[in-house]
Amino acid sequence: MNATPREIVHQTLDFASPARAARDLWLLPIAAEKFRDELAEIEREFPSDFVGIVGHEREIAPTKGDPYAIGEYTDEWGCTFVNIQRGVIGEVKAPLVEDWAADRARVHFPREWLTLDRDAVNRDCAATDRFTFAGINPRPFEQMQFLRGSEGLYIDLADPPPAMLAFMRDLHAFYCEIITAWAQTDVDAIRFMDDWGSQRALLISPTLWRELFKPMYRDFAQIAHAHGKRIFMHSDGYIAAVYPDLVEIGIDAVNSQLFCMDPATLAPHAGQITFWGEIDRQHLLPHGTPLYIQLGVGAVHRHLWRDGGCSAQCEFGAGARPENVRAVFATWNELTTLHLHA
Repeated sequence: MNATPREIVHQTLDFASPARAARDLWLLPIAAEKFRDELAEIEREFPSDFVGIVGHEREIAPTKGDPYAIGEYTDEWGCTFVNIQRGVIGEVKAPLVEDWAADRARVHFPREWLTLDRDAVNRDCAATDRFTFAGINPRPFEQMQFLRGSEGLYIDLADPPPAMLAFMRDLHAFYCEIITAWAQTDVDAIRFMDDWGSQRALLISPTLWRELFKPMYRDFAQIAHAHGKRIFMHSDGYIAAVYPDLVEIGIDAVNSQLFCMDPATLAPHAGQITFWGEIDRQHLLPHGTPLYIQLGVGAVHRHLWRDGGCSAQCEFGAGARPENVRAVFATWNELTTLHLHA
């Protein structure tokens, strides 16, 4: 009997020789609008093995506007993003927090997220054979940037004020609470994110990262695993310095910009953690050809595939060419099939 998508993902995570690499297409609205027909064909030929379970809070946190429309959008925390291009997400130009103590009351913790209808979540999980993600995405470092502004936060991190550290404790407690709520449902995995890398290095010193943020992520992983869930992380940029830490704290899969770092650089961690994609969206997906995509996927497979441990994942975003996105999934199918049956 053929494995279900959920089984293929678990086999990928367990290095258990799945029939093919698990598939996951990330999509920005700008691509869906520009390449509607091409996208439909890709999704028909290479359906995703993953699905997010969303929309089951009994109370809805207040927002204003459309995050992908030109103009302003205010999120659940009270941060206002300014967007100048339809189909992508904008930036915060006027942070809420100038002083962590004086402006603490301006921040809305979206406790509405905790009004979770667990029965509805479980029904959605039971209705699909795909691998299910919880409908949350904790992001402590990025959320603090949205609230304080990147420049202000980096200054604060150089000499952390007590009020900021107190806010971090409150933020972490909230995220642990919401992760616990979702971990008590039937979803397969919890995911979280923080973009930690520049093009060439971590955005803060690894020592500071380990002091302030690694303990948060360890708690996320421990909560997930205590409830039998997998834990997935996303981070853009060059994060090679903290890959050993992600392995140590038990992250099951990490999505990172492999081609910023070079797949060969990360080869020592093959078999220790699953590389949840990706294929280069800075150069290959927008500017390459299907042949270059084949070579790129081949490099990832050669350095990082260990009878699993890699997913066929890429982002169909601004600038990506549909023929290249298709080539990602076609090449992974070819390589993993050949790997198993050669």
